[in-house]
Amino acid sequence: MKTVLIAGVWLCLASFVAASAQTIQVNKENRTIAITTSDEAEAVADVAVITVGFSTYGADQDSTYADGSRISNAVIKALQDAGVKPEAIESANQSLSEIDDSDKVRWAKGIRFECSQSWHVTVAAKDAAEILHVAVTSGANDSGGIQWKLADDDAVEAKAAEKALAHAQEIAESMAKGLHAKLGPLVYASNQTQPRTMVGGSNETVEITAAPPPKPNLKPLAISPEKIQRSATVYAVFAIE
Repeated sequence: MKTVLIAGVWLCLASFVAASAQTIQVNKENRTIAITTSDEAEAVADVAVITVGFSTYGADQDSTYADGSRISNAVIKALQDAGVKPEAIESANQSLSEIDDSDKVRWAKGIRFECSQSWHVTVAAKDAAEILHVAVTSGANDSGGIQWKLADDDAVEAKAAEKALAHAQEIAESMAKGLHAKLGPLVYASNQTQPRTMVGGSNETVEITAAPPPKPNLKPLAISPEKIQRSATVYAVFAIE
């Protein structure tokens, strides 16, 4: 999507203030066309931040905690055995809590405590499905949220700015032609990239809330990285001859 704002054309003594608050003097020896344009660029995400976690329940605190500890260590070991580096695993939440008696279903079964834990695991986007599969089959029964990111956001934003500047030049050339003038060099430009949304991309949730026993030949889910879009707004001033 492209948006264009033509700031104006000055053919005599005048001055204007750019978006950056820099004052540019314009006179008949330095005639100009000023234009503001926006453009976008996109790229397929190459980083995935996966939410991995589990919940387990028990009749008493000690046995519930023991079960949670067993699952916790099994999940982390499985992730590291799959090649995930320790620094790529960040703890997000962990709790051991007593279940309120308003939970009639669990109380009727003699369940009194819950232990839960979750992590954010950062891997290459191409490995997201396999790493999620490893976590789930090792006991992470509350997993699946994926936040897609770009390893190099700046490169995509630079591409958006490049496209916006090229678009600005096209418009300036058309205006100069309409004025029976020749477009001169670029004399000033500023780039205003749009604020990045969390965490560079969006969240895709693949809810997995049960932990059935692993089955032979169980395959990972079919997961595809999303495309991430970045935009930039360019303010450009061109001389006209």
